[in-house]
Amino acid sequence: FRQELMGRILGVNGHLTVYADQRPLTDFEPLTGNLTGIDGVVQVTPQIQGQVMVTSEGSASGALIRGMRAEDLRSRALVADNLLRGSIDDFVGEDVILIGSRMARRLGKTVNDHLTLVTPRGNTTVIGTVPRLKAYRIIGIFEVGMYEYDNNFVYMPLEAAQLFLRLPQAVNAIEVFAADPDQVQRIRGDVQVAAGPALRVVDWQQANSSFFNAIQVERNVMFLILSLIILVAAFNILSGQYMLVKGKGRDIAILRTMGAPRGLILRVFFMSGAAIGLFGTLAGLGLGLLFIDNIQTLQGWVEKLSGTQVFNPQVYFLTRLPAVVDWNEVWQVVAMALGISFLAPLLPAWQAARLDPVEALRYE
Repeated sequence: FRQELMGRILGVNGHLTVYADQRPLTDFEPLTGNLTGIDGVVQVTPQIQGQVMVTSEGSASGALIRGMRAEDLRSRALVADNLLRGSIDDFVGEDVILIGSRMARRLGKTVNDHLTLVTPRGNTTVIGTVPRLKAYRIIGIFEVGMYEYDNNFVYMPLEAAQLFLRLPQAVNAIEVFAADPDQVQRIRGDVQVAAGPALRVVDWQQANSSFFNAIQVERNVMFLILSLIILVAAFNILSGQYMLVKGKGRDIAILRTMGAPRGLILRVFFMSGAAIGLFGTLAGLGLGLLFIDNIQTLQGWVEKLSGTQVFNPQVYFLTRLPAVVDWNEVWQVVAMALGISFLAPLLPAWQAARLDPVEALRYE
């Protein structure tokens, strides 16, 4: 889930964003060149970001506008390669926009329909500021697979955004993409120096800290819960081995009287309990990998049988249940399961090795 969420967020947003809070950036071209020259920066995208209201047939809702150049939008593979309808080649002009699939479905719009945008940056009159509104033609509908973006984002050409938001020849944000998103802290200082003290630099970890902090907490708690489940399973091995030792007391006593050393008795019962843990762990590993490979099919079956959506995108932000095999974590879990499984039969095996043959055969 973390990897899928991170891929969606970083596929739409920059790894670092330079914001102009006090005044628009009219000289953004030289700054863009300076940022591009920083070691570790692979792409710099000047744009206009703002909040607007979309209206259609009496309904209205908020939206986030992104004004970008067509070539910059083409480089956003997550958006450009996931157009359900329309073409990115039509992303030119002063009256065209690109909207998400869920917004289109919610407003009942499709390609070549018109959508009215309203901004509070309006015209000043004698009765106050009158909001500006303009109708735009929808030239494409995208679906990136994250509910928030598919439901709220509106892309328009940079020149159209400058005209609509009254920022002539200016932008209010510059997105910076790094070669390694996890190393943004290394280049953040250079970006801040190039941007100057008047501009604010925010990296993706700061902007989405609540998401990833919550995911990390959930991962830690889930690891604890699964560890307890494995521990409970180990108690089953422990209790089973105790019952086995109790039932085989006479046989153990006979082996001891025949000269079997205590080490042999201990190894026999240890191997008996460890075999249960070994085969159980291997079976669980195989079933787990099989489940992950078919998780989308199983999700579809459950939704068809129950008639409900088990993975609500409004809650989890994604439209499908992601699954990624991290072999490092897989081997850690397998090692932990085997370790607990090998420790569980030690106590019953030690008790069997200490069994006194005389006491075991006294009442036989």
